[in-house]
Amino acid sequence: MNRKPAFRALSTRRRFVGALVAAATVSHPWTLPTGAAEEAADLPPGDQPSRIDCHLHCFAGADDPRFPYHPQAPYRPAEPATPEQLLACMDGAGVERAIVVHPEPYQDDHRYLEHCLRVGGERLRGTALVFADRPRAAQRLADLANRMSLVAARVHAYAPERLPPWGSRELRALWRAATEAGLAMQLHFEPRYAAGFEPLIREFRETPVIIDHLGRPFQGTPEEHSLVIRWADLPNTWIKLSSLPEPTQYPHRDITPIVRSLAQAYGAQRMLYGGGFNHRATATSYRAAFDRAAAMLVDFSAAQQAEVLGGNARRLFFS
Repeated sequence: MNRKPAFRALSTRRRFVGALVAAATVSHPWTLPTGAAEEAADLPPGDQPSRIDCHLHCFAGADDPRFPYHPQAPYRPAEPATPEQLLACMDGAGVERAIVVHPEPYQDDHRYLEHCLRVGGERLRGTALVFADRPRAAQRLADLANRMSLVAARVHAYAPERLPPWGSRELRALWRAATEAGLAMQLHFEPRYAAGFEPLIREFRETPVIIDHLGRPFQGTPEEHSLVIRWADLPNTWIKLSSLPEPTQYPHRDITPIVRSLAQAYGAQRMLYGGGFNHRATATSYRAAFDRAAAMLVDFSAAQQAEVLGGNARRLFFS
């Protein structure tokens, strides 16, 4: 197996992170340069920031014996959503690059993610899923970061039986391992569990923290979710515009007002977009998902919307 591209990407990313951290005395390391969106607006149309999907899952499906689901998988998608299908959708929708988020059905078996990144080459990066309460979790993350092109380590706090070991040295060690590998921490949680992450967000203030799915506002009370909005005051936090429910879906609420509140709090420079790919996706539906997200960013200029839909991710993950 040829791992040279992954090692090159990892080395480049570490140098990039190091340069940003060194610049922290004059500006926060994980914010965009002043005027980035304005500069984008002055570019010729062909040089506008490309679209990048920061959140998608790939599955081999239930019938591929090479990549079985884990015995502890909380769900088991029957249909495959392969990297080959993803690349075809990207080509047709004008999506330059993407982040494959390792999904829970595989638990901490990352063989399929590694397969996806090998197929995708320089166009794809990955997010690992490592459980802090399992043996050698920090070392496993370091090993994965050395083996493939990762951008983040994901942690779930999503149900009583799916929580990290709050306040433990193991969770702190995992966070440190991500930091030392030049990775972001990617958090997926119900709002009621958000407070458990805050001490580590503050302690590792030079480590970027990506908040998935807008902090799941509809799966908690407004009071619980208000902490996610207040986290905008912590300059190493980024909010991800992803998993956007239709008003016709449960809980039958329009998410646009929440998107506007978070956009106002975090600004165009600290918002990322992800979504639109699954086993049913086509190039047309994939492009439409990006367009729908852009339509929700009504308080941003076209140049700022372009940063959310790709420019920010390009600098964070593909520089």
